[in-house]
Amino acid sequence: MSDNDAVQAAGTEPVEPTAPSTSAAAADTADPAADAATSAAAPSTRPVAPGWSFELSLVSFHSRGQLEQMFETLPPDLPVVVTDNAKGVDKVDELVARRPNGRYIDSGGGKGFAKASNMGMRSSVYEYVVLGNPDSRPTVEVMQALVDDLERDPELVVSAATMQGTDGRPELGNGGWEPTPRRVLMHVLGAHKIAPSSALFARPKPNRPMSPEWLTGACMAVRRKAFLELGGFDETFYVYNEDMALGRAIREAGLRQQLRTDLFVPHGAGGSGAGKTWMLQMRGASMVRYLRKHNAPARVNVMRSMLVAGYAGRTALSRARGHKATADEHAAYIKGLLVGPPPR
Repeated sequence: MSDNDAVQAAGTEPVEPTAPSTSAAAADTADPAADAATSAAAPSTRPVAPGWSFELSLVSFHSRGQLEQMFETLPPDLPVVVTDNAKGVDKVDELVARRPNGRYIDSGGGKGFAKASNMGMRSSVYEYVVLGNPDSRPTVEVMQALVDDLERDPELVVSAATMQGTDGRPELGNGGWEPTPRRVLMHVLGAHKIAPSSALFARPKPNRPMSPEWLTGACMAVRRKAFLELGGFDETFYVYNEDMALGRAIREAGLRQQLRTDLFVPHGAGGSGAGKTWMLQMRGASMVRYLRKHNAPARVNVMRSMLVAGYAGRTALSRARGHKATADEHAAYIKGLLVGPPPR
């Protein structure tokens, strides 16, 4: 997940067509946020829309403007579920209600990306769900091609498109590989620029096959039943590394995932950079959490030390070049590695 996506989806505040939203159903209870979350986990009572084999699932955090732009590019009857992590403040429910096959879920606010995304997935009645981001611009043709992959291969759990940045190039972070001391060192040294499969994060070349060990969920078709049987996104990750954890679960189950380097989706279309240092600290903290889940303490310390040293060098270099904002972002990542997540 990119930093813009994380800002939009996570909800960093402390803490069906025109059918009543989950939040409306919970309005008269003692704890609206808790009731909204409980209701969201239940399957929708709405039947599958004729002519559609999948539902698009989005997580929103103050993302109404992005959603409006996205919906303009999609058929009005495309099934869509939007899980709102901002307590309805930008009236995303009204936007979703205009769509005949739209569903709105109020997460209760500030649930984080993994938990909010799981709410949309659990409540869907579709066999296939396409996960997207408000600032991505997938076409129906691309989404259908990803779903077709799943229909052809019963052992394929996810099929993901290649995300393109605003410069038209494939993004760094279309997925990646399990962290090891060697891969962390290659990442710190920037070796991915020479050997694309050598470090932590994937930047695929168009139409050249690449097999990362985990994939970003910015435009990913998912076999819903298998996803839920694997536990969905790991909700111990507020934001970041939930996609890495899913990739690991898929591999451990002997199932498959696929990156399509011939299908491209524009990404970062005007995404907000608000809260960037907050998110970079969270990103560092999530990486350490993931490392601790799957590595011995000594190995964790080796990888964390390499990351700290590498980003300290990048911080110093950015300051020397007068790039204060970039330096602050690198410093925030280091803070996350060393002291943990920022207050929510």
